[in-house]
Amino acid sequence: MKHALLFVVTSLLTPIAVFAQEKPVIVVQEFTAAPGVEWPYDMKTMQAQTVAELRVSLGKTFDIVADAPSEAHSRVYTLAVKIDDWRHGNAAKRMLVGMGSGREAADISYRLADASSTAVVDRKDTIRTNFYAQGSGSVGTLAHPIADKITDRINEAKLK
Repeated sequence: MKHALLFVVTSLLTPIAVFAQEKPVIVVQEFTAAPGVEWPYDMKTMQAQTVAELRVSLGKTFDIVADAPSEAHSRVYTLAVKIDDWRHGNAAKRMLVGMGSGREAADISYRLADASSTAVVDRKDTIRTNFYAQGSGSVGTLAHPIADKITDRINEAKLK
């Protein structure tokens, strides 16, 4: 009898324990640009790079994905990033002056919303390439610093 009761209690509590251990999901939407903003990088590639960067920095706490999950999750957040302005920087100034001057920069606004569309993070920041950044490529030198800034803001929000 004791074993049967223990089995029933364990069977009932196991789904609750598994559900409680489920990590929240952050869905990173494709980046957008404000009207009239010249942005030389592919928005879908920026999204993919940001997903990869956030998986490294937040992967222990959150599942980071590019598409909304098909199965139901208890906590789903959506990250939308908009490029408000972009400055390509000046290579000559970087070479002659140094000290971080002439770096590529972007003004971005980003919003992390919960399932009810309530903003839990709603910020505007200016992002500059890392001091040591070299070259560009398909996402330029801004993908890593953008993901770093977003990671900092999500950590400040203390989401669980």
